[in-house]
Order: sequence, then structure tokens, then C-alpha cells
Amino acid sequence: MSATTTKHQRRMTRSLYLFVLLFSNQVWAQAVNKSSPPFTARLMNIEAAANTTFNYNTKLKNVAPVSRVFQLFAGLPPGWNANFKVEGMSVTSVNIDSNRTADVSIEIVPTLDTKPGKYEIPITALVGSDSLKLNLEAVIKGTYGVTLTTPSGKLSEDVTEGSTKELQLVIKNTGTIALDNLDLSAQNPSQWQLTFAPAKILHLEAGADTTIVATLQVPDKTLAGDYMTNVTVRNNNANAKADFRITVKTSVLTGWLGLVIILIALGAVYFLIRKYGRR
Repeated sequence: MSATTTKHQRRMTRSLYLFVLLFSNQVWAQAVNKSSPPFTARLMNIEAAANTTFNYNTKLKNVAPVSRVFQLFAGLPPGWNANFKVEGMSVTSVNIDSNRTADVSIEIVPTLDTKPGKYEIPITALVGSDSLKLNLEAVIKGTYGVTLTTPSGKLSEDVTEGSTKELQLVIKNTGTIALDNLDLSAQNPSQWQLTFAPAKILHLEAGADTTIVATLQVPDKTLAGDYMTNVTVRNNNANAKADFRITVKTSVLTGWLGLVIILIALGAVYFLIRKYGRR
């Protein structure tokens, strides 16, 4: 075989290789343009409060004839944060085999002072000089917030063992969104009871407050001292907690009864000494 023929074959091989490479890229580009979008989200627009996390479930498909590593980026307003997750793990890039799809979860966290409105969040999956884009939207409708206190702000009370005590609780919606179905609950010392009237707040407008009457029942023979009662108000979007210090005092009747018992005991000792002490 002559040298000229060998060079000709090499040129033909190179030309064929370049043709196959260009043809593969062209097929990949046509697949991207003609098939379903390779980067999609189940929900493109999510509405929530500013103090919640926006969660988007997306699918990223590699339609190229080779595996590729996609770098993930999010265009965010100042102060916002984004987190990409694949199979529950936080990532900044994902390796996808040819013609395979990866499930990518995107968590968007706004700042607490974000004003209500619609915010566009462009997401980019970058690989080499190619990029796939997905435009998400976060609609901020305000913030959730609630506080629990008393009319005076005092979180301590005195109570006599074996008695009941009424506590005034003030529940306030400190957010900019109305709150529904707020439940009240308590953690008490053993055998203590704390009931609420009402036990559920069905609706509380933003900025509004309401007063709840809590009735505390302390059982008989409770030792004098300080005890803690924890009161919580919550729903699916907000919660607040207050810790009350309850000081239990012995009743006057119990004190006098104890004194009488002591005097009787002393009298009995004195009688026994007088009667048998001279023997």
C-alpha cells in the first residue's frame, strides 16, 4: 500500500469522525428543541409566607449522547438563599447519564422582611457552553407570627395548694396574615390541671389579639415551693410558648392544723414526763 493511499485513508477517517461528532451534536440539539423540555418543574409558581421555605420539585434530563455534569445556579433577590438537593443530599452539581433524568429539589428561603409580591427566580443548569433554564416564581403573601403573654406581661403567680387560680392569657397575631385554628396546650407538674376557655381560636386577623382564660387547679397536699407550667399556642404556620412560674403556698387551715398537732404532741410528752418522770 502506498504512502499516498495511507494518507488518504487517514483523511477519510478524520472526516468521518468529524461528521459523526457533528451529526451527534446536531441530533442532540434537535432533540432538545423538538422533544419535551429537558428541565421542568411540577409547580412553577408557589405562594407562601416570607418566613417559610419554598420547595420546588424539578426534573433535569440529559438528552446528550454522553453523560454530563450539570452545574446548578439560582438567580435570587438580595439576601435570599437557595439549596439544591438530589436524593436528599445538598449539591451544587449533578452527573446525569445519557438519556437519563435526575430529580432535583430546590429550596428557596426568602428574607423575613421581604415585601409581599411576585418574585422571579431563574434557575440555570450549566454544562460546558450549553445551559438549560427554568423560570420559577415565588409569591410572597406576608408573614406568620404569634405571641403568648399576659395583660401585664407577668409570667408568675402565687397559688394555695388544693385551690384553683384563673390566669389571663393574651394571644396576638404579630404577622401580616390571618391565623386559623390556633390550639392551646400545657405541660404541667404531675396531677396538676390547666384548662382553657376557649381551647381553640378559630380565626385571628393580622394585628389582632384575644384573651383566653386559663384555669389552674393545684391538687391537695402539694408541697410548698416553685413549679413551672408551660403553655403553648400553635397551628400549622406559627407557634409561641410561655413559661409560668407558679409559687405554691400552704393554706392557713393546714398551717393551723399542723400547729395544733405539734401542741398536742408537746402536751403528750409533757404529760408522760410528769406521770412517769418521778419513778
